[in-house]
Amino acid sequence: MSQPSIDQLGPAISALMGPRPHELLALDTAVATQRTDADVAFISREVTGTSTKHQIHPALQRVYDLLRQSPGLKWVHIHSAGADRQIYLDLKARGVQIATSSGANAQVVATVALAGLLALARRFPGLWAEQQARQWIPLLGERMPRDLLGQTATLVGWGPIGQKLGSLLQALGLHVVAVRQHAASPCQATPDAVEHVTFERLHEVLPRTDWLILACPLTDKTRQLVNAHTLAALPAGAHLINVARGEVVDEQALVSALQSGHLGGAFLDVFAHEPLPTDSPLWAMPQVMVTPHAAGHSDGNEQRVRQMFLDNLRRYTAGQSLLNVVS
Repeated sequence: MSQPSIDQLGPAISALMGPRPHELLALDTAVATQRTDADVAFISREVTGTSTKHQIHPALQRVYDLLRQSPGLKWVHIHSAGADRQIYLDLKARGVQIATSSGANAQVVATVALAGLLALARRFPGLWAEQQARQWIPLLGERMPRDLLGQTATLVGWGPIGQKLGSLLQALGLHVVAVRQHAASPCQATPDAVEHVTFERLHEVLPRTDWLILACPLTDKTRQLVNAHTLAALPAGAHLINVARGEVVDEQALVSALQSGHLGGAFLDVFAHEPLPTDSPLWAMPQVMVTPHAAGHSDGNEQRVRQMFLDNLRRYTAGQSLLNVVS
């Protein structure tokens, strides 16, 4: 683990391990000395830093190389909820358990997604541009925002983020549809309940979806789930919010739907390639809000992730199944 993690967690780990022999090894030291005898690795936020899965900084690449060269590695705990970086796929393929920190930032991501929805619903991007131009243009006539009450939000993914966001949206009077792997009663709901459908029935709810919100992991099933056909099935003026993974969306199809005016706008925190290339048309679209994969960042996440690691370490030493292991 990183030296900051050792500084923060060392006493707790020692208390948890008790008389069991153990060694805490800083990643920098392990890389410098080519120590490949680790049993467990904790990849916290400061380890990945500002690298993305598409642009890996040299220091992080050296950590990844070391993990690949560690034959006795049994478990890697990562700070993110998603485990779709190639290194984790490779380690999992050889039998290493990859445990995520799913749920640590769920409240944060849910509130950011809600902020994006509210900003688009109240036309804040356009109002902000008009403020910069010192223009006073009331929201009247065709500019009049629609009431959120009674609109439908379709949430793709019903994990910790989706569930928290669903509650927030219901409190605002939206009807919530949850798209998930398994749904006991597809397309059946009481007026005050969340409607559950399977991925196979997503096409049935798209024509009445005002807000298509992506909060799902990247899997074979979700890769480019939102494509030209999906977007065309939405009603004119619908909006897309993506706090999942960029590869869930066919980005060129998204650009086309925005340029044609069929899609009313989008809040995008993730992209097919990160950082988003400077020549992407998404940067300059007035109905699009772009953020740098930052929806999950908050000053309380670090402690929540560390506690999840400690909880799993307790289970690991007791011979129990780890939580949030990627299947």
